Amino acid sequence: MPSHSLLFPGLPLHSARLVLSPIRRDDAAALYALQSDAEVMRWWHHPAWTRPAEARAQIDDDLAAQATGSQLKLAVRESIDGPLLGICVVFALDRDALRAEIGYLLAPAQQGQGYMHEALQRVLDYLFQTLQLHRVEAEIDPRNAPSAHVLERLGFAREGLLRQRWRIQGQLSDSAVYGLLADDARTP
Repeated sequence: MPSHSLLFPGLPLHSARLVLSPIRRDDAAALYALQSDAEVMRWWHHPAWTRPAEARAQIDDDLAAQATGSQLKLAVRESIDGPLLGICVVFALDRDALRAEIGYLLAPAQQGQGYMHEALQRVLDYLFQTLQLHRVEAEIDPRNAPSAHVLERLGFAREGLLRQRWRIQGQLSDSAVYGLLADDARTP
């Protein structure tokens, strides 16, 4: 099986304030803290975690998917050994169709400081330039205005609405679908 450096060359990624590197097993406690926070998970299609074992299992799944080249979960940090601030996930990666989907989470204390815009800008550069993808998609709850703002600021276009697609915290929720093409103009 190829190593992740062949499937995902050029990692870690660096931006002005951040380092994005593949999630590690020793991130389990920090990932659990992030994804067990009901407010952080408010807009996700699964509820907040209730057991630390869920984080360990998720990281094992993430690393297995990375080894096959089908997914990449990047830890967002201020330095390579710094605490986990959030995650950026590239999934449904289809190298033949030159497309992928992204998801992201950021700790509440780091929100509103431009970290996710900076992290996703770097991830998009990587996907379009290094992996040579043509299309990146994101699906969000349309009520999540901050997430919509991040995507629109990056140049994503809202392309559609999937009605009552997920059940979130006991309530049926729509999904807004966003897309960005490699040749779309993106702002820094």
